[in-house]
Order: sequence, then C-alpha cells, then structure tokens
Amino acid sequence: MLNFKLDEEFVNSYKDIKPDFGFNGLGQLTYYRTYSRLTENGHNEQWYETVRRVVEGAYTLQKEHILSNELGWNNRKAQHSAQEMYDRIFKMKFLPPGRMLWALGTPIIHQKRVGQALFNCAFVSTENIGKTLEEALKPFTFMMDMSMVGVGVGFDVEGAKKIEINAPTSKHEEIFVIPDSREGWVMSLEKLLFTYFSKHFGFNNASVVKFNYEEIRPAGIPIAGFGGISSGPAPLEKLHNQLRDVLHRLDGKKITVTAITDIMNMIGQCVVAGNVRRTAQIALGEVKDKEYRSLKDYRWNSESQKYEGSMAHRAQWGWASNNSVNVDESTDFEEVAKQTAINGEPGFVFMNNIRAFSRMCDPADNKDIKAKGTNPCGEQTLESYELCCLVETFPSRAESKEDYLRTLKFAYLLGKTATLVNTTWPETNRVQKRNRRIGTSVSGITNFIGEHSLDVLKQWLDEGYHEIQKWDDIYSSWLCVPKSIKTTSVKPSGTVSLLAGVNPGCHFPEFNYYIRRMRLSKNSSLLPAILNSGLHIEDDVVDASSVVVEFPIHNQGKSLNTVSIWEQVSLAVFLQKYWSDNQVSCTVTVKPNESHEIKTVLDYFKYDLKSISFLPKLEFGAYAQMPYEAISKERYEEMSAKITSVDFKQVSEDSIGEKFCNNDVCMVV
Repeated sequence: MLNFKLDEEFVNSYKDIKPDFGFNGLGQLTYYRTYSRLTENGHNEQWYETVRRVVEGAYTLQKEHILSNELGWNNRKAQHSAQEMYDRIFKMKFLPPGRMLWALGTPIIHQKRVGQALFNCAFVSTENIGKTLEEALKPFTFMMDMSMVGVGVGFDVEGAKKIEINAPTSKHEEIFVIPDSREGWVMSLEKLLFTYFSKHFGFNNASVVKFNYEEIRPAGIPIAGFGGISSGPAPLEKLHNQLRDVLHRLDGKKITVTAITDIMNMIGQCVVAGNVRRTAQIALGEVKDKEYRSLKDYRWNSESQKYEGSMAHRAQWGWASNNSVNVDESTDFEEVAKQTAINGEPGFVFMNNIRAFSRMCDPADNKDIKAKGTNPCGEQTLESYELCCLVETFPSRAESKEDYLRTLKFAYLLGKTATLVNTTWPETNRVQKRNRRIGTSVSGITNFIGEHSLDVLKQWLDEGYHEIQKWDDIYSSWLCVPKSIKTTSVKPSGTVSLLAGVNPGCHFPEFNYYIRRMRLSKNSSLLPAILNSGLHIEDDVVDASSVVVEFPIHNQGKSLNTVSIWEQVSLAVFLQKYWSDNQVSCTVTVKPNESHEIKTVLDYFKYDLKSISFLPKLEFGAYAQMPYEAISKERYEEMSAKITSVDFKQVSEDSIGEKFCNNDVCMVV
C-alpha cells in the first residue's frame, strides 16, 4: 500500500523514547482517545507508530507524484528528509492536522483515494444554484460528502430567491434502496432535493422518491476506515423528513435565506447524530440582511415572523453553524455589535481585506480576488469548493529561532504534499491544483510571548514567513506545480495543541492554574491505565455511566482574567500583519463590562482584520465538574506531585470510539 518506507532501524530507535505529551497526561490521553488507530495485532498505535504512518504516507504521496510525472525520485535524499520530518513530529515541534494524524498512511487515502479526508476545511457558495439543476444540487451534496469525512464546511446564502421550490405532484413513485456507504447517504440527499428543485429547471414529472433503509447497517456496528460506531438509519431518515417539511412549506415560493441555512444545518445535524464524523459549519450572509441576522433568534417575535412564521423550530438544528456577516469599512457596527454581545453571534468577515491582501503589512496584491468565504473557524480564505490543510507549528517548543525556521520547512512540506492528492470532486480538484493553498499555522503564541517578548515573536514570524516562501519556490519547482497562492494561517487549534501542551492558536488561557476535566465512559479500556496514575477520578454527577478525570494545568504569562478585549484583538491584528497571509482565527473573550466596546473595537481595527469573533465570558464555577476550574498554585503543586507515569501500551480495540471528538463533553465509549 505504501511504496515509501522509513528505515526500520531508525524507527525502532524511537520505540522506547517517552513522548513529551503536554499538560500532565492530558495530551497523552487525548492522543489515545482521538488519534491512535487500531493496529493489526489488536492494540492501538503507540506515538512512534502513528508518526511513522503519517510520514510514510506523506512521502508515498510525493513519490507517486514524482514517478507518475517522470520527474526523477531520489530515495536516499527522501529517506534523509523523511527522517528529519519524523523527528520533528515525534518531538512535537510541529504536528499534522487531526485529519492527517487519523487518515494519512491508511487505505482511506492510498487505496480508496478519498483525498478530502486529509483536509481540515472547505467552503461552498450557493450563488450559482439558479443556473442549472446540477448547480442547484451540488452545494448541498458537497456539504454532506465533505462533512462525512470530517471536513468542516463554510457556506453562503447568495442563492436565496434564485430558484422556486415545487413539491412533487407526480403519481409515480421511485423506491431508492440506500447503499450502506458515504456515497449512498449523499445520493439519497441528492434524490430528495431533485424532486423539489427539478420543476424550476423544466423537469415537470419528477417521481416522488421513497427510501428503503434496509441496507444501512444496524446501530452499534463499528465503522471501518473512518472509525466510530454506526447509528443505524435513524439520523438519515430524520434528515429526509425534516427536509420534506421545510421544502413543503415553500411549495410555489422562492428558496429563502432561512431555507438554505436550514438544509445545510440539518445536514450537519445528521452527520453528527449519525456518529459518522464530527462536523463544523459556518454560514456567511450580508450584515444588512435582517432575515439572515434573525436566524438564531429563536423567539416568537415580529421580526422572525416576517420570514418563516416562528424561528423557534430552528433551535433543533441552528446550532450546527456559527453564523458570520460580511462587513467592510463602511459598515455601521452599532446594531450588529449589540447582537454579538448577547451570545457571540454573528462573527465578522472582512471580504474586501481578504480578497485584496495577503499579509496586512504587505501591499495589496489581489491574489484572492476569487475568494468567496472562509472555513468554519475563520482562518482560511477559500474559493467555492476549495479545501485547505492546516499544519500546526509551536515556536514555544523550538530550541532556538534557527531550530524553528528549520521546522517550518517540514511543516510547509507536509501541507504542500496534501495538495498532491485528488478528491472525489472535480470542482475541488480544479481549484486545488490551481491554488495549492496551504495553512502553516502557529500555536502557543501566548506561551511564547510569556517566555520571550512580542518583539522576539515579530522577528521569528517575519523571518519564518519568508522562510516558507523560499521553500515554496524550491518545492514547487521540484514537484512542477504552481506556487501556493497563500501559505500561512493561525488556526484556533483544539486537541492537537493539547498533545503539545500549549495554548491553542493565539488564545490566552482561562487561568494560570486550573483543573481541566475530561469525561470517559466507565467501560472505556483507557480507564484502567489511569486508575493508578495519581490523577483524581470521580463519578460523573450527570451521567452515572461515566467518570470525570481531573488534570492540573499551569500556564505561564497572562490569562483571560487580566487580558482586555483590546489586547486580544491587537494580538490578532499583529498576527494578521506579520504572519498570516490567509487569516487569523481569534475568538475574543468579552467580559460583561466590555460588551459595549465591541463596536469601537470593530471601527478601530476594520482596516487591519480579515475575520474576528467575540464570545461573552462564561462564569466558571456555576455548576459541578465544569470543564475548567481555577485553582491556587499550592493546589496545582499538590495535585501534580501525586501524578505517576501512565502506561497505555495495552490499550486494545475496546477503546475505539468516535474520533475527532474535541469538545469538553465528548466521551470514549
């Protein structure tokens, strides 16, 4: 399967080295919970094996590309390069995205050729749904297909009012037996939407489609390849019924902003409930569109009644997307800032800056004039149907600036390698091969500032950015592909930063000393390995079938208790200026006494930002077993002193659960 192999003696030299996972065991448990795959001997991978799989998968993709284009492969040089990449990943100087940690080097990529499984994020526009029936269906099927392999997808609502919805009236029925596959689920969505969209395009006798769900595996059966446990057909059947309800209410009417968002959100709800893959969405609409801005106002009020009667029903699925508005320097932020101060939505996307600029410290280059939106977390500029792969680097874990610059070579190369794969979507392949967009990210920024200074960070980032451009020249020439349109980002991170033990992205920690809690099923085979670890474990007060594990965490430098809204946004602007030619994902925590300042902050920084979001500060300690709890330095030291080494080497297939689960309430089952 993999036609590039690392030297066996080299790999074995890492077998007994203890990986430097972060946060007093939290990073190690996160790795086994989320990224360690089942091996042929029935046990989960160890870290050295995961790194091997990823590196061999990457260099296999390079080798296949070089050989298929007859460009000349040098195995000696490749072995030397691959070994250095291996070492830097093993030591967590940089890490692949979660998608790569899970999928690279597996049959998903190298046999089934589902290349999109390597990518973090995508965007699709609905602007062309009025052109042809195929264009009308495609954004929705794209959303479902990508979501089912773990890609987070952004979408816009530009297709509103461009097609008329008509309920099928034919007396003929089509029975569609849904295949038990990703493609089968997507095909069922396409067939259902066809019956409501087709009349607009001159197809007047579409049959009424009815579904047979008998081939879909029962609930509780393991899903090979992508991981997780089958939910059975129930979530898909629910999606079909929800879509019929929404579209029936629009019979004879133009598709609305609300309906487009409903369809996308329902797809996201189905994918999550279907236990096929965790997903994420972002919706993008115009700031002046009152219907769009009312999407998450679930109350019975006069504003929402103008559009869909009551928005109350949307609470069932509206959570599936973060909603943002497109703004520019002429926007009056008064009303929308007040709305954001309530629950953190909408976020703000500055498409004029996105299209005109790479780094904001450089002159406008208009490289991204075709850009249509962003990924769900807002760090990626994207055209419609475009994907991006985000590789994470940790300057705070580098031994020196020179060491960090060297790491950037391999982080960049891993991202560039992802652009060599084909996806199952021709539209995506076309834009991918043209743009070769990647996102080399930095994480643990606030850790680095705490240890060094903002001036040192500026030097490292500015030199690092140019270092990446140098390697893009070299490797694009070697691979005979276009240079990447954009190369750098700041992603919000998630479980990947937990592995390395750094703060996510550019965010400040909640506290300097705190407890981070993780929930596990009492049946998890991960649990026995930590029972005698010295970590505090107690029964879950909400779920009797689970336990809560407490990890003491210490973060140097500032915490959100002492950092203002202005300092958080200023750091995002700093990174947009000196590092990210794509975007910076920054969710600004807003204290109650700062909510009135959102408008002023947006007015002041609207010339420097590409995207930003705000979240009102939650009150910690409001209920038992909160994900985060502030503690004293003395309690931290007391808890840390009790922790002993944890041995997960005997973890078996019983630990397999839902993968890419990176929120605070996820459990391994």
